[in-house]
Amino acid sequence: MSLITDDVHPALGPWDLPQFPAEHELPPREGVPGKERVIQYREALREAMSEEMRRDRRVFLLGEEVAQYNGAYKISQGMLDEFGEKRVIDTPISESGFAGMAIGAAMMGLRPIVEFMSWSFSLVAADPILNNAPKMLYMSGGQWGCPIVFRGNDGAGGQLGSTHSW
Repeated sequence: MSLITDDVHPALGPWDLPQFPAEHELPPREGVPGKERVIQYREALREAMSEEMRRDRRVFLLGEEVAQYNGAYKISQGMLDEFGEKRVIDTPISESGFAGMAIGAAMMGLRPIVEFMSWSFSLVAADPILNNAPKMLYMSGGQWGCPIVFRGNDGAGGQLGSTHSW
């Protein structure tokens, strides 16, 4: 019995990829033309995540120290107060575990943002990141997608352990 049938995903065949015109345009920028504001990179990340969380109740953030501590680098500062403990979730120090949990949540229709305290920690979760999340649509014959964001800081940290520096 084949899992690949015409009714698996009516809008998108199991092996078809969405096509965009070559001239795909970005939406116009909001605000006053010619006026830009300067903010820290972490503030831009916080604003982008918060904007998506306000727009879509399925979006949530999880990772080490993202809630009570406001993020190791204060990227999620204030998000616990705004969105609550069900959408800003502190995890144990188990990168592979919380990456896998987020993949399962994405398969069930949620939109997780997974924050690794340091991107070098993501290597501990290489299997779910490289073998599960990106291949889910094809491994399931088009039945499950995996809308997920993995993010974390990168760069060298002076006199830190090998997994705390890149």
